[in-house]
Amino acid sequence: MQTRSISVTEAARNFSDCVNRARYQGVTFVLHRNGVPVARLVPELVPEAQKQSAPAPLALAAGADVPDAPSATAPMPARSLW
Repeated sequence: MQTRSISVTEAARNFSDCVNRARYQGVTFVLHRNGVPVARLVPELVPEAQKQSAPAPLALAAGADVPDAPSATAPMPARSLW
């Protein structure tokens, strides 16, 4: 397992990459602010059974009813931004 020290600013700018590296490469990140360690991003320990089993794909049975998609001409409901 690899440990890497980075600044909080660098972690914020590259958060998705840090999470992916922690998850898929097992990298632990020590986050520093003004040279002082303040946090740690560590990979979650996943049991071996969960690593190998993938979720089953969704499949429709032959002849199953499929709901209709909304009409392209149907008016959209009004939405509030707040």
